[in-house]
Amino acid sequence: MHKPTLLEIFNHPKTQKYIQRSGVVHAIASSYHAFKIAQRFGVDPEMACKAALLHDIGHYTWYRDGEWDFELYKANDIHAIKGAERAHKILIELGEKRESAKEISLAILLHTDSYLPQGSLHLSPLQKVVKLADEADEEPNGNHHYRTIAHDKAVELILKLDNKIQESKGETTFQQTS
Repeated sequence: MHKPTLLEIFNHPKTQKYIQRSGVVHAIASSYHAFKIAQRFGVDPEMACKAALLHDIGHYTWYRDGEWDFELYKANDIHAIKGAERAHKILIELGEKRESAKEISLAILLHTDSYLPQGSLHLSPLQKVVKLADEADEEPNGNHHYRTIAHDKAVELILKLDNKIQESKGETTFQQTS
């Protein structure tokens, strides 16, 4: 079974469609945070980075009278549920092991408690890493979703993170071919 790289995941047409809504910069920044936090928690950095990259692909844009309405979003959003489903499909299509795809998807599902009733959950280490990575890049009123980056710069940063992941596992690094 093929283990897709972050770059393969990022380049998938469905990822490209949905990551634009949630913010490419936020996805990449969260992935870098996840890499560092995963090392502290003893979590597989590859799994953490994949979950962090995809954690917000379930976002829907909430507008009222043509304006972004953060309060409407907070009151009605279920992006983690939708994102977990989308991520699972993308990962399976790319050949990720089913067990890994499920674990990554569950981390996406539980990266926020904004849609859950009051209470607390017991998070697995991977789930906690993704939650912390997301929180490390948050800005007031959801502004972290609106930073922009050129596509080629995004690819460069993702390839660099793919290389860091491989180096952390003692494997050879990737070279960009295009």
